[in-house]
Amino acid sequence: QVQLVESGGGLVQAGGSLRLSCTASGRTSGSSAMAWFRQAPGKEREIVAAISWSGLSTYYATSVQGRFTISRDNSKNAVYLQMSSLKPDDTAVYYCAATERLQLSYQVPYRSDAYAYWGQGTQVTAAS
Repeated sequence: QVQLVESGGGLVQAGGSLRLSCTASGRTSGSSAMAWFRQAPGKEREIVAAISWSGLSTYYATSVQGRFTISRDNSKNAVYLQMSSLKPDDTAVYYCAATERLQLSYQVPYRSDAYAYWGQGTQVTAAS
């Protein structure tokens, strides 16, 4: 099993920045893609960004392109989400997710059903 723990959420004024961190422990695989999803009240969970296990390929939702950056540090079993120019629409619980081991270093799944492991989530609130 793999455990994922998120941190870094909080309350910020619209236009501000936050950095989310997610650390994996347990039977981790350096060959897993990782991603951030979010879920706002009354809405379905949606992908925010994903990164391949090599770190060379990324995927971003259209709504966050140019404002959010995903990165990872495989030596620390960690993935990060730098969020800038936050908007009230970004308010949600943010979840870290990891796939099982992948064969291809550039694979970046964007569907939630491709991810086997999930964190508990961290609240991000961008106040207007």
